[in-house]
Amino acid sequence: MALTLAESAKLSLDMLRRGVIETIIDEGPIFDYLPFITVEGNSYKYNQENTLPGAAFYAVNAVITEATADFTQKTVNLAILVRDADVDNFIQRTRGNINDQMGVQTALAAKSVARKFEDTVIVGDVSVDSNSFDGLRILAVAAQELTMGANGAALTLAKLDETIDLVFPGKPDILLMSRRSRRKLKALLTASTHYVESGETSFGRMVMFYDGIPVIASSFQPNDETEGTETAASSIYGIKFGEDVGVFGVQNGDIEVVNIGQLETKDGSRVRIRWYTGLGLAQNKGLARLRGISAA
Repeated sequence: MALTLAESAKLSLDMLRRGVIETIIDEGPIFDYLPFITVEGNSYKYNQENTLPGAAFYAVNAVITEATADFTQKTVNLAILVRDADVDNFIQRTRGNINDQMGVQTALAAKSVARKFEDTVIVGDVSVDSNSFDGLRILAVAAQELTMGANGAALTLAKLDETIDLVFPGKPDILLMSRRSRRKLKALLTASTHYVESGETSFGRMVMFYDGIPVIASSFQPNDETEGTETAASSIYGIKFGEDVGVFGVQNGDIEVVNIGQLETKDGSRVRIRWYTGLGLAQNKGLARLRGISAA
């Protein structure tokens, strides 16, 4: 069973590495839900189910026709996500009496890694950056996408419900959107005298709910997407998580904190945050996207 980073942090005996993982988790809400498969090598191959073999009724003594399921083999290539933290030895020695300068820089490097990963999970596109991985925007197939209109339009509850119904089996685990879209959703619920649900997730975060589904706002869901003539559009994603039904992460080993040590070209030392990681989608119906949500 794939583990989330939150569970992985609990198992770590290295306090520095555990602290880095916890910093990364705090920086991005997606880490609360995204499970990771640890693999050997530089990629992960899996079979994505396309069609079931089907079943039929037959008459007595009729010849039964054989049928098999259809699959497509998918590959998740691992990307190298790295951030170095350098501290001058003079600064560490003369100004480290109040704050551990290397500790501060390591924490900031961890935040940088978290934010880059969270951004790539949503908008990553290997055709734009061949060193990264494809995010939700690319992984969502055409049959699982809806639009508010050829030139975008204001969000409606009916369209959001339609998006939720595209996810199967069951409801999405989360609805991922921008803060602007969350405000619009809350306004729609209030205007329709609908009760605005809120509560704690299983990770102790207070969030808004819609139809029993956590509404997760991400700073990395942009509000400048183009839908026809609309250039200030946004998207909402309905996501199921899991290596067999939905979105999952892949990594070769956990997040590493590498002490590079003293530098040759300057009087300082370096710590590197390193992660070999990627993103996959087990079943197309595990991810749905609603595009073209305008600011109106």
